[in-house]
Amino acid sequence: MNVRLAGITQESVSDGPGMRITVFFQGCEHHCPGCHNPQTWDRQGGVAYSLDEVLGLIKDSPLIKGITLSGGEPFLQAEAAAALACEFHARGKDVWAYTGYLWENLLAQNDPAWKALIAECDVLVDGPFREGERNPGLFFRGSANQRIIDVPASLKQGRVIAWQP
Repeated sequence: MNVRLAGITQESVSDGPGMRITVFFQGCEHHCPGCHNPQTWDRQGGVAYSLDEVLGLIKDSPLIKGITLSGGEPFLQAEAAAALACEFHARGKDVWAYTGYLWENLLAQNDPAWKALIAECDVLVDGPFREGERNPGLFFRGSANQRIIDVPASLKQGRVIAWQP
């Protein structure tokens, strides 16, 4: 399986709690004004890798709490993102994902790859970045409209449940 990435940050403390590996997927349809990663928009940009190559590039350690799937838009490469998330769950790590789609829209899609990616997420930060709602004081999100969702609890209860630190 192949994947196109904009980059990998081996040690991040801004994309979820604890020290994390952040994988930036290449390609995004949202084109949010004020986006801090506009270089990830072009689906043909970045670098193409096999999933095995990506796993070889990632330097996991006991200090790493989890992996964050960011972008770009991970749901445009949902099959590869889900496989990567599954691998990190097998390593005992948690999985966060950022998406410009809303939770309700993700669930409404009848796409098996999207459903597989949702099922592999522990936390999902949803919604487009909105420049008018930008707030640098918010933890783990760029604008106030974005929600930090506890995915397992939300799936179980059939409604959005906010993640609690």
